[in-house]
Amino acid sequence: MPSRWIRFLAAIGDARANALFFAGDLGQRIFQQPFSWKTAGVDIRGRSATLKVNYRTSHQIRSQSDRLLGPELADVDGNTESRKGTVSLFNGPQPSIKVLATVELEIQEASQWLSRLIEAGVPPHEIAIFVRSAAEVDRPKAAVKNAGLPFNVLDENVETTLGKVSISTMHLAKGLEFRAVAVMGCDDEIIPLQERIETVADEADLEDVYNTERHLLYVACTRARDQLLVTSTAPASEFLDDLSR
Repeated sequence: MPSRWIRFLAAIGDARANALFFAGDLGQRIFQQPFSWKTAGVDIRGRSATLKVNYRTSHQIRSQSDRLLGPELADVDGNTESRKGTVSLFNGPQPSIKVLATVELEIQEASQWLSRLIEAGVPPHEIAIFVRSAAEVDRPKAAVKNAGLPFNVLDENVETTLGKVSISTMHLAKGLEFRAVAVMGCDDEIIPLQERIETVADEADLEDVYNTERHLLYVACTRARDQLLVTSTAPASEFLDDLSR
């Protein structure tokens, strides 16, 4: 949420007690630089609480995805969000992480995964494949075509289509939910994106790049309710070591 929106809501609240309620997840902060709630006119220090029950994602997917983030996240005002103690209300299959020798083998792996889902009764519109950027979209397109399934490449309107597998970049994944998700192209220099790393000016900027890239992968993985597949070609992203540990 842009800080100007916060200032607008703060003005509406007019400093009245309990006039505003916000809910969010610091782990999904992917679009902008951190901002100060207090500077925007909303002081939540000492008034925030961390929700611990996950109703949407299986225990296996949630717990493995959480390995991408630290045990505690903080904003610029010093408010902290502990990742410890969170529970999911249901179980599911363990996420599958595959590092393949070539792009062709990665596409084949994803295609076979899609076919198994369809055979198990999962409808195509309950399946999504995410990649880091538009440069990798051809990989999921090829996988879905090989499985003989129709697909829809999501644009900024983020409208899924009945009967079609959704293909999207990780940035557009936020706010979506599917029974099964594959995250493809998690290669070295793709995530974290080498182009971003090469533009940093100092260590603080580099840390911010790594944090937001981790959060991007976290967002993509946690769009899955029941089943998650993460694939790459060798050499794989260093983030997969954390995801696999």
